[in-house]
Amino acid sequence: MKHWQIDQLPWDQFDPAKVDPELLKAVKAASVVERNSVDYAIYLNNVFSDDPDFKQAADEWAVEEIQHGDALGRWAMLADPEWDYQAAFQRYRDFYHINLEVDTSIRGSRTGELIARCMVETGTSSFYSALADATDEPALKALCRQIAADEFRHFKLFYDHMHRYLRRENISTWQRARIALGRITESEDDELASAYHTTNEPENMPYDHKRCIANYMARSMKSYKPQHLKRVTNMVFKTIGLTPHSKIQSVAFWITEKLFFSRQAKFARMAGLQRN
Repeated sequence: MKHWQIDQLPWDQFDPAKVDPELLKAVKAASVVERNSVDYAIYLNNVFSDDPDFKQAADEWAVEEIQHGDALGRWAMLADPEWDYQAAFQRYRDFYHINLEVDTSIRGSRTGELIARCMVETGTSSFYSALADATDEPALKALCRQIAADEFRHFKLFYDHMHRYLRRENISTWQRARIALGRITESEDDELASAYHTTNEPENMPYDHKRCIANYMARSMKSYKPQHLKRVTNMVFKTIGLTPHSKIQSVAFWITEKLFFSRQAKFARMAGLQRN
C-alpha cells in the first residue's frame, strides 16, 4: 500500500533557480532504475514461487518503487522541460535487461537473495536521504524524503523475511557478509551505468561502461556526508548479524568513510568534475 501519492507533493514550490544540473543527471538515471522494479518483482516472484506472503509483499514493493520512478521523472521534466521521462525509460528498457528466466536465486539461497535486497535498500535509503539533505530545491527535497522513508520501510520488509528464511537455511555470519559485500560492489555494474547512458547521453553516442559509471557515481556520491555512511554501516552490520554501534562497527565506519570519499574523488576526476 502506498504511503503517499505523487500529487500530494509540493510541486507548486518547485524552484528552477535551485536545481543543481549535476544532481539532475543523477536523478534522471535514478528515475528509470526505480521504474524498472517491475522486472525485479517478476524475478522475485520466480525465486519465491511457493511463498504467497512474500510474493504479495514483493508486488506491493514494486508498486511503490514504480511510483518513485514516476515522481523522480516528473521532477526531472520540470527541471529540464526538453527531457522525456517515458522515452528515456523505454530506451533504458530496450538497452538493459535482467534475466527473468530463473527459478532460483543467483545468490545461492533465498536468505542470500533477501540479504542482497537489504543491501539495495540500504543504498537507496542512504542515497535519497543524502540527496534530500543536499538539495535546496523544495520539491526535490520533499520527494526524496518521502522516497527515503519508503526505502527504510523496504529494508525492514526484506530484513524480516530474511530472518524467516535464515531460521531454515542457517547461513553463517561469514556467508551473510560475503553476500552483502558482494552486492555492494555490484553497484558499479551495468545497471546504473546503462541508466546514466540512456537518460543523459545522446542516442548516437556509443556506450562506454567506464565513462558512464564514473559520471553516475561522481554525481550520486557527492551528496553523502559522514552521517549517511554511518547509518549505512549500521544497516550492513544489522543485516549480516553483527552488533551495530560497537567498536568493530566504528572501525568499519572509519574504513568505509575513507574508501567512499576516495572513490568519489576518483570518479569525479574521471568525470571531469574535479581537477587532478
